[in-house]
Amino acid sequence: MTPEDLRRVVVVEELDVSVDGRTAIVVRRWIRGNRYLGHLYAIDVGSDRAITRPRQLTRGTIRDTRPRLCPDGHTLAFVRTDPTDDDSVAAIHLLDIRRPSRVWPLKVGRHGAVGEIAWSPDGQRLAFTAEVDPPRFITGSTTPIWRRGKAAADEAPLARHISRADWRWDEEGHRDRWSHLFVIDLPSGRPRQITSGDWGVSDISWFPDNRTIVFTSDRGPDPDVHPRTTIWSIAIDADADPREVLAPGGWATHPSVSPDGRWVAATGMLQPDPIDDVSPNVMLGPADGARAPWLLAPDLDRPVGSWVDTDLTGWFVYGRNGPFWLDESRIVATISDQGRSHPHVFTIDPATGEPRGHERPAGGDVVTHTIAVARNGLVATLGTLGTRGLDVQTLDLSAGSSRPTWQTRSSFGSRWQDAFDMPDMRLVQARGPGGRIDVWIASPAGAADSPLPAVVDVHGGPLGSWAPAPHLEVILLASHGYRVILPNIRGSATYGADWIRPQLGDWGGVDADDVHAAVDHIVQLGLADPDRLGVMGLSYGGFMTNWLIGTTDRFKAAVSENGVTNQVAGWANSDGGPEFDRAALMGDPLSPDGIERLWRQSPLRYVANVRTPLLMLQAEADRRCPAADNEQFFVALRHLGRTVEYVLYPDEYHVYAAAGRPDRRIDRNRRILDWFDRFLR
Repeated sequence: MTPEDLRRVVVVEELDVSVDGRTAIVVRRWIRGNRYLGHLYAIDVGSDRAITRPRQLTRGTIRDTRPRLCPDGHTLAFVRTDPTDDDSVAAIHLLDIRRPSRVWPLKVGRHGAVGEIAWSPDGQRLAFTAEVDPPRFITGSTTPIWRRGKAAADEAPLARHISRADWRWDEEGHRDRWSHLFVIDLPSGRPRQITSGDWGVSDISWFPDNRTIVFTSDRGPDPDVHPRTTIWSIAIDADADPREVLAPGGWATHPSVSPDGRWVAATGMLQPDPIDDVSPNVMLGPADGARAPWLLAPDLDRPVGSWVDTDLTGWFVYGRNGPFWLDESRIVATISDQGRSHPHVFTIDPATGEPRGHERPAGGDVVTHTIAVARNGLVATLGTLGTRGLDVQTLDLSAGSSRPTWQTRSSFGSRWQDAFDMPDMRLVQARGPGGRIDVWIASPAGAADSPLPAVVDVHGGPLGSWAPAPHLEVILLASHGYRVILPNIRGSATYGADWIRPQLGDWGGVDADDVHAAVDHIVQLGLADPDRLGVMGLSYGGFMTNWLIGTTDRFKAAVSENGVTNQVAGWANSDGGPEFDRAALMGDPLSPDGIERLWRQSPLRYVANVRTPLLMLQAEADRRCPAADNEQFFVALRHLGRTVEYVLYPDEYHVYAAAGRPDRRIDRNRRILDWFDRFLR
């Protein structure tokens, strides 16, 4: 595999399934030139045949996303943009999957780009979220959002008069407008705006009455300083305000209403102001909000959702990981555990809501990216299996089914890998000071067990976790003769609170010890040449790279990407810095003790010790780990006369390595490979 082979990578990244469990709809994303295109496909998942030929529904130079099948089983709503037009606004389109040649847009309302869409249970209404006026901070004359053209879009505002700390967010830039809830009555209605105010709406879902919608919002007194999302409902045909129905002490997202309308399930935490060693769980509460919510698996100690690192999932869209209702007594949600993620089934007493237990129907080296549930008990997923990219898989969880097993239903999401030798992935356990450390070793296909130049790659987060499915950069490095060491050090979220807690407020302490222990183990196995070791990482992995080369000389080359160097500056410069640092017990600049703790965990403190050649890669528009922080490290190293290079990618955000412009991703991969070849060969 070469850096240019990135253009051959395909990702099947979004999923919905018909209510009868016979048809799955997916988005297949691929690269043409320097653009990403997305087309919709229908897959027969009700057939007795395991894999059937996908049927292409849309074509052309377009990007179709967010497919949602109507309960009628054939009307498909989705969001379309034109990737060749920078002014293209995401808009809802419809098609009949039986006759997909005709695609028609819904009538445009007075709103901006569409975000989420959701059908009512009877299929007569469509709810969606979209950006609305008025702008939050812009001063001076502004063009209404529904009339913006190229000239208006290119014109900078007079000013932004900012009074809240949530004016920016990574991958969004300036948060000038909120997204609010709209409903359209089909077939001939026009969109009606249902909510408004200085707050946003997300995670929309319907009650079974077809007249009420539940959603996530943060409507606290100071949401920019003390963020706390809770669950709200609103009657769409009445002139009424939203009503809070699920309000835990911590937070809640992704609501889902039971088929009988009695209960609302969601993902969240009960504890007020939770810290990072508390994992989000599935919670339940009455739909009228009469009682406080409770957890369905309080002793689970594993996070709901896919908290696993592999960019074979695409990283363009957040997966849908539940909770979803199978029936009145069973709820499905993804749980991450030891570098894998699988659907779990939570059972309740439908009369009382009392939890009755939970189970994992099927295991394996699977990373579940998104799930969808049908009424017949079929659970469709997009997931990786071993080293393979995302494809459609199903589990039969109908009441009378025997022990379910995975059935792979597509191959066109991972077929591109057949042109390359995938790395051999081996899981070993290294003895660390805090216990056994899971370490994935990615080796060149068919390589002998002899010492090779090796690169340790530290995952992000730190609440991430390496998986059996490798990153593209891991495939690339292994293709060029490197072993890649992928340790799930303390702080990795899929191993429980006891594995996270020691790392809180101790960045560069126990986590760095675990990196060294993992590398020592691979060297002792005779798989890594101790004189040809490199280190790299993105985000928190970039922090760890910067930290390690300031505290040891064992690495001969390093690549840090969108990392952290000065925690004192990062507290305010990062879009979510204050809340992130609070939950991670990092400290704050509001007291001498807080500043000392932040500085103690800052690689800039040790910059004078750096002798390792360092390549720094930075997304210029990154709000999560902004360029200003990392430039402090670069400028200091230049003044010290050390070997350092800094590559700045314009207009890119934090995860541009997986979701940025294709030519920039290729350039990034080529530079990584050339850097390690230069110093480790």
